[in-house]
Amino acid sequence: MSEPLPQRKIIHVDMDAFYASVEQMDNPELRGKPLAVGGSEVRGVVSAASYEARKFGVRSAMSGIQAKRNCPDLIFVRPRFERYKEISKQIRKIFHDYTDLVEPLSLDEAYLDVTQNKKGNPSATLIAEEIRKRIFDEVGLTASAGISVNKFVAKIASDYNKPNGQKTINPEEVESFLEGLDVKKFYGVGKVTQEKMYQHGIFTGKDLKSKSIEYLEEHFGKSGGHYYFLVRGISNSAVKPNRTTKSVAAEHTFNTNLTSEIFMEERLDRIAKELSKRLQKHKISGKTITLKIKYSDFTQQTRSKTLPYFVSDKGLLFETAKELLYQEKMKDSVRLLGISLNNLNTEIKKTVVVQLRFEF
Repeated sequence: MSEPLPQRKIIHVDMDAFYASVEQMDNPELRGKPLAVGGSEVRGVVSAASYEARKFGVRSAMSGIQAKRNCPDLIFVRPRFERYKEISKQIRKIFHDYTDLVEPLSLDEAYLDVTQNKKGNPSATLIAEEIRKRIFDEVGLTASAGISVNKFVAKIASDYNKPNGQKTINPEEVESFLEGLDVKKFYGVGKVTQEKMYQHGIFTGKDLKSKSIEYLEEHFGKSGGHYYFLVRGISNSAVKPNRTTKSVAAEHTFNTNLTSEIFMEERLDRIAKELSKRLQKHKISGKTITLKIKYSDFTQQTRSKTLPYFVSDKGLLFETAKELLYQEKMKDSVRLLGISLNNLNTEIKKTVVVQLRFEF
């Protein structure tokens, strides 16, 4: 007989409009008003939007100009990342009162494995309710949560009753829940794969589940097997408390579009300096340097080079980025430049954690 598959009790906690909510909490005059963190009505990109602004179609990654068109009364505020980090630490401290198996995805969301927890509470649903209540009482912000048997399903569930809500997908509900999802919701299905699946008549999880593993591997390569198991609720990805950093980056959006490579060199020098500071602070180095270029029409281009040795020095970062800058001619004026470092010395081999099946 084969061993039973691991079944865990996973909570995905996602703060509601985190950056914007912090700004509204700290400044009562902003409460109830459409708010965008980052960007401006002249330049830049929206980092986060309050729910009042989202009603007008304002979203993160949208240009400030478009956001203002969508919502003429939109208020822009500058991001305060140190404040967001401070609040995030308070929230994570609450998480650790329940379990040490906490995997932060960003400042505003994390996975918690509460299969075995410090409170001895057998109900992941009740733990999620208690955590959300504590965040509201002790920090002053609302959070949403998804609860299920693995990270993939828990993350999807946390979106269902936002803001300030939660949803539990019990073990016996997982497969029917996944069958009803649009395939674009499945982890690993990007726009290209989504369109390809649509062409094959695969629109929902139920459609995906009807295909054999051989069919999926034939048409979607190695990822086919991943989709086959995922739609059946089979995912062995454990909550990793020490999540490995895979990339470190620094970038800057300019007030005026740049048309000369000479001016771009000056900006790249500053960006390389900032990136080097971050790397050396955390004792990180890497081999693959990527130059990110965003043009005035918002199209984006990346150029990369992998070195035979690990680097974190500002000089080497800048020289390689400069080399990539001149690799080919610019197709338009440039509004943003960035440098990122991948293939880091922090990457470690994955381990598989297996647990016995028991009541959810």
